[in-house]
Amino acid sequence: MMVDQGLHNRISGEVPVALIDALKRHAEPLPSPDQTEAFGAFFDRFGDARVVLLGEATHGTSEFYRARAAITRRLIEHRGFTIVAVEADWPDAAQIDDYVRHQAPRPRRGDSFVRFPTWMWRNVEVLEFADWLRGHNAALPENSRASFHGLDVYSLSESMHAVLAYLDTVDPDAATEARHRYGCLTPWQDEPAHYGRAVVHGGRPDCEDQAVNQLRALLTHRLEYLGQDGEAWFDAIQNARIVRAAERYYRAMYRSSTESWNLRDRHMFETLQALLAHRGDGAKAIVWAHNSHVGNAAATAMGWQGEFNIGELCRTAYGDDAVLIGFGTNTGTVAAASDWGADMQVKTVRPARPDSYEEAFRRTGLARSLTQWRTHDRRELAHILRTPLLERAIGVVYRPETERLSHYFEAVLGEQFDAWVWFDQTRAVTPLGHERPHGAPETWPFGL
Repeated sequence: MMVDQGLHNRISGEVPVALIDALKRHAEPLPSPDQTEAFGAFFDRFGDARVVLLGEATHGTSEFYRARAAITRRLIEHRGFTIVAVEADWPDAAQIDDYVRHQAPRPRRGDSFVRFPTWMWRNVEVLEFADWLRGHNAALPENSRASFHGLDVYSLSESMHAVLAYLDTVDPDAATEARHRYGCLTPWQDEPAHYGRAVVHGGRPDCEDQAVNQLRALLTHRLEYLGQDGEAWFDAIQNARIVRAAERYYRAMYRSSTESWNLRDRHMFETLQALLAHRGDGAKAIVWAHNSHVGNAAATAMGWQGEFNIGELCRTAYGDDAVLIGFGTNTGTVAAASDWGADMQVKTVRPARPDSYEEAFRRTGLARSLTQWRTHDRRELAHILRTPLLERAIGVVYRPETERLSHYFEAVLGEQFDAWVWFDQTRAVTPLGHERPHGAPETWPFGL
């Protein structure tokens, strides 16, 4: 869609009445996501897609996690989806994957889900979903079990360790060569951002060739390694790809925020593609990530300044076989920090601005709703949703005192998503502490 650049800068002070009226006609009331079967059934209509991308307007809202879990359960049980891919690091998510697929734990260098923000995946809501998925998989043959994977790029240290641990098992000579290649990055593995700064601003030679050459070496021997254990080889390849992408990412972050964003989202998209290819013909995936990754960036201020994301790449690659679903809320509480790396707090979410899409959904009067404009009978709604308005995005940092500047951006919702899940009032996720929760099994996926 071509967006009038002047138009998106002239957002009016309040939501058009025609939009509110259209939403009142088309929004479908939803039960609580705790009513898993009833809630999930509303999303059967998207089950023919190959990829369903489920967003969130914050990284710390319980309803978003519970809703995504209910939708995912429905799509796995009734519509043949077998991949859950989330905005998390691959080695950390591998702990959950091993748990839900009843596999032996993969070797790790350190604990899982300890990088800020720990509450984003180390929470009760994710544990409950993991327990359900483990139970669902228990009676299924190994190749039919639903898997759980991370898409992100931040796990330089753990991914290097995973590659080396794999090669130690299948090819000790290759492991020696890999240690030599990765030796360029090893001094920086615990503080990879320092590596990027040293290269970009300190004149230090980069390690790109070494990371690329190690990935190439694994690919060169793929037939030999695949014959021993195809799943283990795939895990090693993905970790080698992360090392390559992370090396580039930590350099890019000191050159351009747009470049680093695009590199990260392209890596996440390529990981999703690799998962679909690995599971074979007919494989179907569900993605959990923030709205800013899941929605089509080309319909937002992000895209207008040169950024793309998973949603846009999926829309381009899969067309109507990709369904993009955004999530929103008006007020309540959220788990977030005041600054990057700071402690988590339970913060109060301010009511939606009068010139935002959130305000439009609030004025429907519905506590929870699903609104979709993907079908031909919703063309009028889709047209009205092409009115540019503000949209709120809260990540792991929430600064309500500067909310307009810090958390709102301009968007065209009708082109950004295919559907919107609305919760008028929400509450913060329940983080898990450092001790094992009462009654949790020793094998539980976070290794506590």
